[in-house]
Amino acid sequence: MGAGFLMLCHTAFDRAAQVARHWAERGCPVVIHVDARVRDRGFKRLQRLLEGVPDVRFCERHACEWGTWGLVGATISAAEVMLREFPQASHVYLASGSCLPLRPVEEMVRYLEERPETDFIESVTTEDVGWTVGGLDIERFTLLFPFSWRKRRKLFDQFVRLQRRIGYSRRIPQGLVPHLGSQWWCLTRKTLQAILEDPRRAEYDGYFRRVWIPDESYFQTLARLHSRHVESRSLTLSKFDFQGKPHIFYDDHHQLLRRSDCFVARKIWPQANRLYRVFLSEGPGVQPEAEPNPTKIDRLFSKATERRTRGRPGLYMQSRFPRTGWEGALTAAPYSVFAGFSELFENFEPWLGKLAGSRVHGHLFAPDRVEFAGGEAIYDGALSASPAIRDYNPRSFVTNLIWNCRGERQCFQFGPRDRQQIVEFIASDRNAQISVISGAWAVPLFRSGQDAASCRSEAARLQKIEGQALDVLRASWVKARVRIWTLADFVESPMEPLQTIVEEITPRALRPMTEAPRLVDMTGFGRFLQDLRNQGMQPTLMGDFSATGDGAPAHSRRARPYLVK
Repeated sequence: MGAGFLMLCHTAFDRAAQVARHWAERGCPVVIHVDARVRDRGFKRLQRLLEGVPDVRFCERHACEWGTWGLVGATISAAEVMLREFPQASHVYLASGSCLPLRPVEEMVRYLEERPETDFIESVTTEDVGWTVGGLDIERFTLLFPFSWRKRRKLFDQFVRLQRRIGYSRRIPQGLVPHLGSQWWCLTRKTLQAILEDPRRAEYDGYFRRVWIPDESYFQTLARLHSRHVESRSLTLSKFDFQGKPHIFYDDHHQLLRRSDCFVARKIWPQANRLYRVFLSEGPGVQPEAEPNPTKIDRLFSKATERRTRGRPGLYMQSRFPRTGWEGALTAAPYSVFAGFSELFENFEPWLGKLAGSRVHGHLFAPDRVEFAGGEAIYDGALSASPAIRDYNPRSFVTNLIWNCRGERQCFQFGPRDRQQIVEFIASDRNAQISVISGAWAVPLFRSGQDAASCRSEAARLQKIEGQALDVLRASWVKARVRIWTLADFVESPMEPLQTIVEEITPRALRPMTEAPRLVDMTGFGRFLQDLRNQGMQPTLMGDFSATGDGAPAHSRRARPYLVK
């Protein structure tokens, strides 16, 4: 009684020979298949490396292109040699040339001897599979696939669409229920022999030759016909990423591989010298015998997949940056944007910084300069105050600022006089808290001392720009937390909205705000707006102000902002 190994090899022959020698010298016969696409020089080198090793055989070679029948044909040829020449093999274990044993051979043999009629092969129906990649589940069994998916993908896709359009469907052989699963299995001699000697094998082989990726379905389906007890799992640790590509294990995965308790792992980097040295050593296993359980490390792989696809909030990486939607959260931490506040209040930035304990910048997107807090020319993370550098990539400018200042709330001013390329970005960022006093841009025009005739064209320009920005902030797709007040509503009762803003910035603050920043003198502002109307410009974003000239709103109701979520 014992176990025999089938090895499918196509590269890294020195490592494959090292593993094959390890198994064969411990009483486990090995049959090796070498891809027919490998040059004879490589094949003969592998034969020389294993020359004189007992119980090692080579089988007929097949061209093994991914997703085609060649891999199944190679496995069948190797299995036939195993069954014919090694009658002592009670179980047959399929492995690849990049596999590595993780536990002593004696433990594996003992484990299999205790389960003489159990077949370890992942085998689930197509309805229950959630890991298929490529958009084909049951269709892989009902359509034809004469073209290589890797080499002639355009033809592959076109032929699939053609078959769908004309309603073509292959007949599944009677009595077969298609199953899918990992290619790496361990079958009993009895089950494997029954599959290879099945009277309908010619029919089954002809059918599976036209199935897509048959190495994941041929034995997985036929084992259900002949096995007395299927344990639907693999004894091999084989992990795949979100794109269906196998994870490669390196030297620093040593402890991770031990934790899996699996007997074999795939796929090992050929240069992982430490892994090969440790796991192929002569010493006894230092781990207690345990049930193979690769799910013990699934949590780590899930976190790795999430980190690779989503990354850390606000950190852009080469693997995701070119593809919209792969960046995860747009920025690394919450931040606040204020539009109209510095125009309406005197010394608003130092007041807010002192009250909220945040870093408050001026207009970061002013056309002629970047107004960092404190007037800095170079900010955290070597961010330059150069407007040319900022405007080269405004989005990256914001994300770098927030990333470099993690742990400290960032606030900055914004308005229609600033560069507007950033509006859609901050509107789509769930970390942004945007507070807007619409029409506040008119206050600096009023205080400039210019008459309405001189300010009319500039006022019309700024109103148009702000109107477009407000349309964006009111859109249904906006993810930022947006609050908008008209200037008249805000001036009527500024304490309530200011308190709301400060509480959102510092939610742990227990004391109510007792001091507000000083409003600029707006005496005559209503008259100024009326003069703009008289000049032919219609102010629409400020709300209702009295034309008497005292700067007071034309109504007395309390300010009620609306929240755009």
